Amino acid sequence: MKLKGKVALITASTRGIGLAITKAFAKEGAIVYMAARNLEQAKHEADKLNSEGCTVKYVFYDANKPDSYITMTDEAIKNAGHIDVLVNNFGTSNPEKDLDFSNTDADVFFDIININLRSVFMASKEAAKHMATNGGGSIINISSVAGLVPDISQIAYGTSKAAINYLTKLIAAHEAKNNIRCNAILPGMTATEAVEKNLTEGFRELFMRHIPFKRMGTPEEIANASVYFASDDSAYTTGQILTISGGFGLTTPLYGDLNDNSNRFDPNY
Repeated sequence: MKLKGKVALITASTRGIGLAITKAFAKEGAIVYMAARNLEQAKHEADKLNSEGCTVKYVFYDANKPDSYITMTDEAIKNAGHIDVLVNNFGTSNPEKDLDFSNTDADVFFDIININLRSVFMASKEAAKHMATNGGGSIINISSVAGLVPDISQIAYGTSKAAINYLTKLIAAHEAKNNIRCNAILPGMTATEAVEKNLTEGFRELFMRHIPFKRMGTPEEIANASVYFASDDSAYTTGQILTISGGFGLTTPLYGDLNDNSNRFDPNY
């Protein structure tokens, strides 16, 4: 029960990584507020967890509606009295239009950057105001390995995540005086519905050739790291960019070509 008594607000929390974090926090004793656009789905998930002895509530949140950043925070504070943890899990892309540098329309590029950065900036700004008067707190940004190195596609998504990594460090430095920590988790390819829907099987297989662990991550593995950053175990940790990618990005680009069953460790290759 590492989070017993802590109040956590989690955006985009009805499926995938967000739902896994919700479940992990609730089972560690947190009072969780699911911030979601689909309140019917949020209620469904909250009811299941509450039937297991957890305390999970839900508030309306739509990343496209600036007022909802204020109302979701105010509603959680009105009901719980304070917020200890904010998880900025929302993030979006448009794989059909967010392409390479030459073929991505400027409006698409800036729309994706705008909403992804706004989701972190505005939610963090609102939560930090309240955390500062309550002795501190923890802000956790769910970023991506796509923000570390240039990719061949989804350039707006990657650029937005790179900016979120920078913003994480900036918030950490600025809010340390208020005992507010801010850290980012960078998932690699993770087995979620969104990955299955947006990425072809061929691309997933190609990508996994470059993962030393040879598998996708799970939402639960991202959730476990989130528990660490939310808990007092990380009380002296801030401004960190934690990659959870099975080793993706650690090796030479030749790794994927050399590390297969036909020529692995062959000195004559």
